[in-house]
Amino acid sequence: MSDLEAAFARHRRELHVHCYRMLASYDEAEDAVQETYLRAWRARDDFDGRHVRAWLSRIATHVCLDRARSRQRRVVSGSEVSWLTPYPDPLLDGVATDEVEPDQAYVARETIELAFLTALQVLPPRQRAALLAREVLGLPAADTARLLDTTVAATNSALQRARETMRQHLPSHRTEWAAGSPNPEEKRLLADFIDAHERCDAEAALAAAASDIRVTMPPYPRRYEGLAEVRPLLERGFGPDRDGDWRLLPTGLNRMPATASYLRRPGDTAYRAFKLDVLRVEGDRIAEITTFGPEQLAALGLPETLG
Repeated sequence: MSDLEAAFARHRRELHVHCYRMLASYDEAEDAVQETYLRAWRARDDFDGRHVRAWLSRIATHVCLDRARSRQRRVVSGSEVSWLTPYPDPLLDGVATDEVEPDQAYVARETIELAFLTALQVLPPRQRAALLAREVLGLPAADTARLLDTTVAATNSALQRARETMRQHLPSHRTEWAAGSPNPEEKRLLADFIDAHERCDAEAALAAAASDIRVTMPPYPRRYEGLAEVRPLLERGFGPDRDGDWRLLPTGLNRMPATASYLRRPGDTAYRAFKLDVLRVEGDRIAEITTFGPEQLAALGLPETLG
C-alpha cells in the first residue's frame, strides 16, 4: 500500500462525514469520497506526506462543491430536503474512537442532527463549505480561504451570510446549534413511542407529540403538520384495517433517538423491516418525526426480520 493509499484509508470515514454534511445523502457522500480518492491519485505528485488531512479535505470539499452545483437542487418549502438520508450512529462511533488524530468535531451531535443538515442545504454550496470549515472544523479564516481557493474577505462575507441564514432555518431551540448527548427525557419519549406502536395505541402516540408536530418521509413529498393531520395517519396505521402488527427496536441515527420498525402482515410468521423513524424532541414532547426506508439496517447492526 502506498503512502497516499494509507493516508486515504486513515481519513476515509471523516471525509465521508464531511461529504455527507455537504450533500445530505449517505450514498452521494460515498460517491464523493470515491471521486476524492481518484482526484487525489491523479494529483499524487503534489502529495509530500505532510498536511495530508488538510489536502484531502480540500479535494473533498471541491468534489462536493462541484456535485452540489451540478445538481442545482432546491429545498422544498424552506425546510424539506427530498434527497436527505440518515447516517447510522455506529459508523459515527468509528470516527470518534479512531486512534489516529481523533476529532470530535467530525461527529459532534449538534452538527450531524437532521435539522442542522436540512438548514445547511438551504445555503449556496460555497457558503455551506465556509460555514462547515469555520464552525464545525474550527479552521481559521486564512485556512478556510485556502480550502475554498478564495480570499479571506470573501470567506468572511460568505460565513456571515451563512450564519444568518442558518439562524432563520434552524428550529427555535437550535439558534446556536448546541446540544448535548441524549437526555433522560428523550430516552423516555423513545420508550413511549415504541410502546404506543407495539400496542397500536394511537392516543398514547398522540399524547407524546407536540401540538405542532411535523412528520416527513424523504424522498416523498408527504408532510403532516399538527395533531389534526397526524391523527388520521396513526389511526390508519394502528386501527382494525392496519397492515399488520408492529415490533420496534431502539437505535441511533444522526446522534438522535430513532427506532427501526418491523411489520408482521396478516398470515406472515415474521416481522419484516419496514422503516426507520428519527425523533426530534423539544422539551417533553416529540416535535418532529423523519421517516426513512430500512436501507441502513445492516450498518445499524440490525436484522432484516424478527421472529
